Amino acid sequence: MIGRLLRRLRVLLALGGMAGLALAAGFVWFAESIPWASPDDDARTDAIVVLTGGADRIPVGVALLARGLAQKLFVSGVHPVVDLPTMLRDAVIEDASRQDAIALGHAAYNTRDNAVETAQWMEREGFRSLRLVTANYHLWRAELELRRRMPHIQFILHPVVPAQMKRDWWAWRGTTMLLAAEYVKYLWSIVRPRSST
Repeated sequence: MIGRLLRRLRVLLALGGMAGLALAAGFVWFAESIPWASPDDDARTDAIVVLTGGADRIPVGVALLARGLAQKLFVSGVHPVVDLPTMLRDAVIEDASRQDAIALGHAAYNTRDNAVETAQWMEREGFRSLRLVTANYHLWRAELELRRRMPHIQFILHPVVPAQMKRDWWAWRGTTMLLAAEYVKYLWSIVRPRSST
C-alpha cells in the first residue's frame, strides 16, 4: 500500500515538474516574442484602433492618423465621462487636425470588452482592415481577442513600447513581473470558454 502511494506521488511530482518546466519555457518564449516595432509602418488600413490603458498609445494613434494611414481612428475603452477634447488634452496632443475622423468607444473595461466594442464599430463602418495600437507586451492577447471577434478582418500590429519595458527583461524586476502577469492573462484568454456576446 505504502509503495503504491509512493509510486503515485513520484508520478504526480514528475508530472508537476514537467508542467512547471513547460510553463517556464512558455513564459520565456512569450517574453522573447514581444514585438518592438511595427513590421509595416507605412501600410494603409481602413481604421486605426487604439486600446486605452497606457499614456503613450493615444498620441501614437493620432500621429498615424495624421500621416494618412487610415480613414478613421477608433479609441476603445475610454472612460464614460471623457470626451474627445478632454482625451486629447490629457494625452498632451496639441495638433489633432483630423478630429472629425476620431471616434471614441466608452463601453470597454477590459481587453475582451475592447474586442466586442471594436468589432461592433468596424461592422458599423463597413471596414475590413485595421492597425492595432497597444502596448507591446499586451499585443498578443489583444490580437487574440480581436481576431476571435473579427476573423475576416485584416490586421497590422503596431506595438507601443512603454517606458517600463526593457529588452533585457530578465534583469529588470518590474518588466519581469509585468510580463509574468500578462503571460497568465494570455494563457487564460486561450483556454477560457468563449462567450457568444
